[in-house]
Amino acid sequence: MIISRTPYRLSLFGGGTDYPGWYKENGGKVLSFTIDKYLYLTVRVLPPFFDHRLRLVYSQIEECQSFDQLQHPAAREVLRFLKVYDGVEIHYDGDLPSHSGVGSSSAFTVGLLNALSGYKGRKATKDSLLRDSIYIEQEVIGETVGSQDQASAAFGGSNEILFATDGSINVQPLQIESERLYELNRNLLIFFTGQYRRAEEVAVSYTTNLESKRVTLDRVREIVDEAQAILVGSQSLESLGPLMDESWQLKRSLSDKVSNAVIDEIYE
Repeated sequence: MIISRTPYRLSLFGGGTDYPGWYKENGGKVLSFTIDKYLYLTVRVLPPFFDHRLRLVYSQIEECQSFDQLQHPAAREVLRFLKVYDGVEIHYDGDLPSHSGVGSSSAFTVGLLNALSGYKGRKATKDSLLRDSIYIEQEVIGETVGSQDQASAAFGGSNEILFATDGSINVQPLQIESERLYELNRNLLIFFTGQYRRAEEVAVSYTTNLESKRVTLDRVREIVDEAQAILVGSQSLESLGPLMDESWQLKRSLSDKVSNAVIDEIYE
């Protein structure tokens, strides 16, 4: 049995500049941190005694003869991409619910690519997991998603993620002193709001004409550098608070689907 563990992430600064429609023209940058909550996938050979040849267990259970018959798009296309024609059984377990804003969809794609590569006797590299997961989600499935979640899931840790106009993505660990990272961790709180949504549906509402959001996204990108200077420098981490607030207000202004009345009330 192959078991993969893939981290969820918190994106603190730069979200919105990681969409290909933006960064391939303007470049982009994100500061992202993975957390100690994970998505687990197990893959095993399915014994040949069942009526089905493929079993996928997540919030639903799918049993079929080939990956072409799967309803789960990421599972179907990862199996196709890696040419897995054997009988296999795949189980999904997560520490957090799906569609709760921590990059779970991309964590699933990255985790399954990792697990099935191991099943086929190959060790996937972080770069290949990043490249292949973006290809599957954006090109094959055709989802309107950014490129930061795949980078965070593939690399893990605290990262500066740079998106170049030529389409390349460079992931570098943030050079934060351990004591400073501990202090940051002690001063961050994450809450489960009970709100579920598909990130793609939100993204579609503001990525169809990113050029019209230029002033907003340029400022979002500037804040990334300001926040990074604080994180790796000696300035009080309390200075991050106003930048986080400004980033949220900018992101919220991109579309009326970014937030809702419940989240606004909680935030206030």
